[in-house]
Amino acid sequence: MGDTYAKFRVAAVQAAPVFLDREKTTEKACQLIRAAGKEGARVIGFPEAFIPGFPHWFDYRIARECKPLIKELFKSGVEIPSPATDALCEAARDAKATVVMGLNERDPGTLGTLYNTQLFIGPDGRILGKHRKLVPTWTERLVHTGGDASTLKSFASEVGPVGGLICGENTNSFYRLALLLQGERIHVASWPAFPGRERQDAIEIRTRYYAFEGKCFVISSTGVFSEEMKDLLCPTPEQRKKIVGTGAFSSIISPTGEYLAGPDTGGEKILYAEADPELIIDEKISHDLTGHYNRFDLFTLVIDDRPLRRTPVFKETEGEGTEEPLPARVKPLQSPAKPEEEPDFSSAKPLKRRG
Repeated sequence: MGDTYAKFRVAAVQAAPVFLDREKTTEKACQLIRAAGKEGARVIGFPEAFIPGFPHWFDYRIARECKPLIKELFKSGVEIPSPATDALCEAARDAKATVVMGLNERDPGTLGTLYNTQLFIGPDGRILGKHRKLVPTWTERLVHTGGDASTLKSFASEVGPVGGLICGENTNSFYRLALLLQGERIHVASWPAFPGRERQDAIEIRTRYYAFEGKCFVISSTGVFSEEMKDLLCPTPEQRKKIVGTGAFSSIISPTGEYLAGPDTGGEKILYAEADPELIIDEKISHDLTGHYNRFDLFTLVIDDRPLRRTPVFKETEGEGTEEPLPARVKPLQSPAKPEEEPDFSSAKPLKRRG
């Protein structure tokens, strides 16, 4: 008799934040984690930038009106580690689940830089790692900076490697292959609330294809527009008309590309589904993109996973030929060139005033 692969339960959280309030949104997130844990979920996915909310305002206001909102978002950003992440870790430990949390990560080295981040927490309450969105999409570039490939990782869990991508990243073939080549079995796709059917179609295409191509389970978690958010984002009746529905479209998808739960366009809820690893085997026997159904002798994916360096590097030298080259991204500081001789002004003639 061969190996057996136990089924397990996964959860997609579909919820609205307590908009721009880090403490209250963290408290709500912890309640949702514990609720999903009580239902037996072993992996729990959350929407994009859930803590303390996604910067939706550029869809409804001109950019110069949004600076006070951006400032509030930064002030409620989450540093890793911090009291907010400590609370999330405690909730994950109570739930005995791997949690993938969307948040606005504040860089402790500055008073102005935010990352769009997925935080990975293990069932023992330890931080496994994080993924920073590599390229902020569209107007997000007015709020977030890009991450680097050092966070393009999947993380070991009791039910297999778990990875994640944020919103439009799920379209990128290089990002997908980078995670799948690390053995990803459960993928968390995090999204904000999106108004209208057009963007829901985009989510469906991306998530179902990810599951089908990678032969993995996809937890697709979207946000929800609360009435409080609508009032803040859209102060005029004309702006309010732009938000159609709840903005939700969460689902859980099997390695065949079929829905196991959802898609759900209602309000706040947690979607659950049973994941059977043997479905992965069934599908990969035919098409294993990261194994027998590829030609790695012909194609190579090269990833520069060095963390980006933002701090200056200074090196001292001891004699000629002893200086080591600086990292490629860091330009050495150079002093201005000094003239070989001081100029001689002794023969200069004074200027004569005309008239």
